[in-house]
Parts: sequence; structure tokens; C-alpha cells
Amino acid sequence: MFTETLSRSRLAGLLAGPHGVNRYTELVDPMWTSEIRATVVRVSRTTGRSATLWLQPNQPVPFRAGQYLTVTVEVDGRRHTRCYSPANAEDVQLIELTIARHDGGVVSEYLHRAARPGMTAGLSAAVGDFVLPTPRPRRLMLIAGGSGITPVMSMARTLAGEWSDGEIAVLHYVRTMDDACYREQLALLPDVRALHACTRGPGGELQGHLSEQHLAAAMPDPDAVYVCGPPALIEAVRQHHPSTVSESFAPAPPVIADSPTGGRITFGRSGIDTDDDGRPLLDQAEAVGLTPASGCRMGICHTCTRRKVHGVVRNLTTGAIAGDDDEAVQICVSVPVGDVEIDL
Repeated sequence: MFTETLSRSRLAGLLAGPHGVNRYTELVDPMWTSEIRATVVRVSRTTGRSATLWLQPNQPVPFRAGQYLTVTVEVDGRRHTRCYSPANAEDVQLIELTIARHDGGVVSEYLHRAARPGMTAGLSAAVGDFVLPTPRPRRLMLIAGGSGITPVMSMARTLAGEWSDGEIAVLHYVRTMDDACYREQLALLPDVRALHACTRGPGGELQGHLSEQHLAAAMPDPDAVYVCGPPALIEAVRQHHPSTVSESFAPAPPVIADSPTGGRITFGRSGIDTDDDGRPLLDQAEAVGLTPASGCRMGICHTCTRRKVHGVVRNLTTGAIAGDDDEAVQICVSVPVGDVEIDL
């Protein structure tokens, strides 16, 4: 009886431990988990710098066209998380992600090289405010730069399935037509006028960077304009359409920390103290041997969010000061202002 009770208590301890039941059922089948997991069912490498993955999640992952979710994969024994926007319409069950390969990008290069049917990945719920308005504008212009085409594609596909009398224009800026990963799919969408502008050579319907002539060619006097791309493209569009709704896949230029503030950082759960050296809390945590989960390292994906027990930090992307106790902060873009304790 004692042995049986002890065995049960050990089992209960394992299941109630820091990993919970999910980590043990995953050893049998990666999809046996209460977390959102997905299996890659198809891979297409339509351009030299992108790979499109279709994923079947183990539970519904509802999203609004234009939103993004985080994808977690294991590369060389470490979990990495990045943000990607689905490119499929809202009512499609599979999640379609097109990953642009970035030189030196751990996740993008890995998926471009190694993604295959049968591999699994972790997913988050969808988030983001870059979504279509309700009611829908009758004449809508969607502008994308590079990989910003994925949320724009989701919007175009969703609208094409809804509308019978609306007008949609898609203007996609690419380096060359070899980078236009959704050229054929856009051409098949009913009631969608698609134009490609090549910024580094001939090809496409337009050449060069955004101009008033490009906007007029795509759609004169639209009711609404949505743009997803680098900050320079967004700013150029806003000069012509100030009310543009935008989403940038690059962070705003950071407010650089002037110098260390002379404070002490306490990683309370680990019992480690260190002098502030002026870098973001994530970098300083890693410097003392800690390995907190992180993703984009740019303040976008929120994977690194931790509880600040007390103290003051400054957000490098916005300049905002966070001084309340028991406050969630993104440690990848937060620097201490004096003494600070993080629950890590």
C-alpha cells in the first residue's frame, strides 16, 4: 500500500510539475497536448527566398484577416518563436504561412531549408489590430511591401469571398518579379486589380518606389487604404493618404539607452543579482546564464513578457516609462532605470 501510494504521489508530482502533462504526452505524439500545435501538411517553395507552409492545427485557430500569430519551432535543440500572418481567408481551416528567408534569420532560414510535411510547430492565438473594418469600404486599396503581402493576401481573399459589387486593388512592391510569391493567386481572385511594382529592375506593371502615379494606377480616390510593409513605405503612403491604416513588420526606431543608470537588477526567481550595464533586460539575463523564452527580440511578439516585481524600466521602442509594481514588461526592449526586480 505504501509503495502504491508513493508511486501515485510521484506521478501526481510529475503531472503537476513545471512542465505539466503536456510535455509527457508530447513524447508519445506531439499533437497530444492542450496547447495549440500544428502539423505541416504541405510545403511549397515558389520563390528562391520564400517557403509557403500549410498547417493543420490540433484545435481551431480563429483569426481576422490581417492579424498575426506566433510560431514556435525547435532549431538545434532550442525553441524559437517568430510572428507570421496567415495568408488564407478567414474561413479556411488550414493555416497558410509564407515565410520570407532573411539572411542570418534562425527561424526563416531553418523553415526555408528544412520545412517538410509531418513536422510540427507550436502556434499562439491570433492577435493584432491590423484588420478589415466593419462595415466594409466599397473601394479598398491594399498596399504591401515584400513579405507584407501575407496579411494583405488574407484580406483580399476574405473580401473576394464576401463581395459582389466591391472594388479591391492590391499594389505589391517587390525587388524583382522573382520575389512576387502570390502573383498567380492574385490574378485568380475575382474583382481584384493586382499590380506589382519592381524596385530593383524591370518587370511588373510598375517600376520604382511608391509614387502618386502608382497610387492613381492602382485605384484613384479609394474609400480606404491599408498598407503593410517597412516603415519607409508606410510613411510614403501616408503622405498621400493620411488616414491610412498600417502595419509594419519592422519595429519603430528604438530610443537608445544613454548609459547604465547604476542600478542593480535582481532576477528574483533565480536568486541572481547583477549591475545594470545599460542593455535590455533580456540581454542582461542571458549574460548571467538565464535562458528566458524570447521570439522577435524587437518588442513585437510579446514572447519575452515577464512580471516586473518592482522598480522602473523604459521601453526602448516607445520611450514609455513603466514604474508600477507587479507590471508585465517586454524584457527584450526594456532597460532598467535604477534598481529593478524581475520575476525570472
